[in-house]
Amino acid sequence: MKEFVFLLRTLAEANDRTLSQRELAGRLGISLGKVNALVADATRQGLLGGDAKLTEDGRIWLDSYRVDNAIILAAGFGSRFVPFTFDTPKGLLLVNGQPMIERQIEQLHEVGINDITIVVGYLKEKFDYLIDKYGVKLIYNPEYAVKNNFVSVYYASEQLKNTYLLMADHHTEKNIFHTYEPDSYLCCTYFDGPTKEWGVTTGARGLITQIDTLGEDTWGLNGPAYFAASFSERFAAFIMDSYETPGTDDYYWEHVLAEHLKELPIYINKQSADNVREFESLEELRRYDDSYSRDTDNAVMRQIAETFGVAQSGITGIHPVKEGMTNQSFVFSVGGLSYVFRLPGKGTEQLLSRANEKRSYELIAPLDIADELVFFDGETGVKISKFYEGAGVLDAENDAELKRAMELLGRIHGAGIKAEHRFDIEELIGFYERLAQDAEAIRFTDYAEVRAKANELLAFRRRLGIPEILCHIDYIFATLLCLPDGGMRVIDWEYSGAADPIIDIAMFSIYSYFPRERADLALSYYLGRIPERQETARLYMYMALAGFLWALWCEYKQSFGEEFGEYPLVMYRYMKDYYKILHDEGFLDEAGGAK
Repeated sequence: MKEFVFLLRTLAEANDRTLSQRELAGRLGISLGKVNALVADATRQGLLGGDAKLTEDGRIWLDSYRVDNAIILAAGFGSRFVPFTFDTPKGLLLVNGQPMIERQIEQLHEVGINDITIVVGYLKEKFDYLIDKYGVKLIYNPEYAVKNNFVSVYYASEQLKNTYLLMADHHTEKNIFHTYEPDSYLCCTYFDGPTKEWGVTTGARGLITQIDTLGEDTWGLNGPAYFAASFSERFAAFIMDSYETPGTDDYYWEHVLAEHLKELPIYINKQSADNVREFESLEELRRYDDSYSRDTDNAVMRQIAETFGVAQSGITGIHPVKEGMTNQSFVFSVGGLSYVFRLPGKGTEQLLSRANEKRSYELIAPLDIADELVFFDGETGVKISKFYEGAGVLDAENDAELKRAMELLGRIHGAGIKAEHRFDIEELIGFYERLAQDAEAIRFTDYAEVRAKANELLAFRRRLGIPEILCHIDYIFATLLCLPDGGMRVIDWEYSGAADPIIDIAMFSIYSYFPRERADLALSYYLGRIPERQETARLYMYMALAGFLWALWCEYKQSFGEEFGEYPLVMYRYMKDYYKILHDEGFLDEAGGAK
């Protein structure tokens, strides 16, 4: 039946031009004898006329295989293409002068598929122009930042019919779409050697029997998929089940398919890797489009080139650093050495003084414990620093590493560095609160009650009158690099300023989601002894106030469309829980003399 559909489709796509049986054999990849038999059978059924052209009955018969629509998944960030994706979704990156997603839309239009839905998320507004230019529809995936792409299919599941499913960042040189498709398929190209792509195993007539990762010398998923209506109905049900199942946040839609292959028969569609491409790195894109080796019209790439005095083609090995909550960063190489580029996130210019951060780097320089700077813009906060090959992030749950971190913090504080710029937690709580209120972003129901408790703690803090020295403030396991030689480096001094030194232990504790016992242990490691009661009170006070501060920070940042998952809830809970400890155990009733 499939070969029968291919025959009629090929004749329909000939636009009434007569094709010889030899031409048909070449296009279909079957023998001349097989073509002769198929043509004869179709003619007997009245689907072809004596001139081997489609009859009206043939067109009606073929119409049951017509593709209804296409869904393009375009919600993700595209981390492998930083810095370009900092301000442009990957699907809108130009390849040979045209956005990849536009090429796919135009190829779909060429075969009469005009019902196109794009699932958007990251920088969703960037796709709006496509509605006017091509008549597409947009569906927003509100969970794009916290779940993988099967959720995009979930939000578009009602659109699944006879449907092409595409990724916005695929590029196809020669159009492989058709007006008619005989059966569900996955487009695959051949991968020589090991691959991280989904590899497939096939049985009779190209039926896929297994989908798995970490294969080698295999046909792997690359390019569009096609789902026939009966397949789509079952697949949509499995997608919905997965959405309701705990532990599936990291799923791709291929996970769902792989788990249900027996119920979802689907075939391989083998394509040339020269025709169907998914660019995995800037180097791959440069090999295909050499404009990316010249001037990419990207401000970040230009900044790097100017800093090092090289052409943009000399910037290689780009790969993202795990995205932080304040900045976007990536690693790159120039002249055989690797560096980290940090680009401050949107809105941070209202929250941070980059000039103060630069001053902190200057003040801490004699201790030789910070990351080594190559470039720092005290106005924008753009920073280029040395990349420490083989460095690991501190394991805060390991007692020995926790002790090392606290001892290093003691060394920093022991230097007694004075700074004119302060980290005034009371002032910042008020500042973040005003920003969040102006944005109508505070969504905690009991906020007024909790704010009153924060005021009580701030008054307690004022009574303590602790002398202030330069503190890191963001001293957390993620900003501590453990070097292969046993040394440690403290990076990202953007929140630093003069403060009570115990605030650094509090910040470390809440960011690590420490329970009370482990926070106490951190403080004892820092002091090198059992803490005095007032020192413990200061720790708990700052854990509460810092939790409140960062909860407000998250509320404000979320007004920009950013998402932090459970983090603001955990921070708000630290405020409540540690206020209760301080209140119930009498800490707040005690005099506030400094120890």
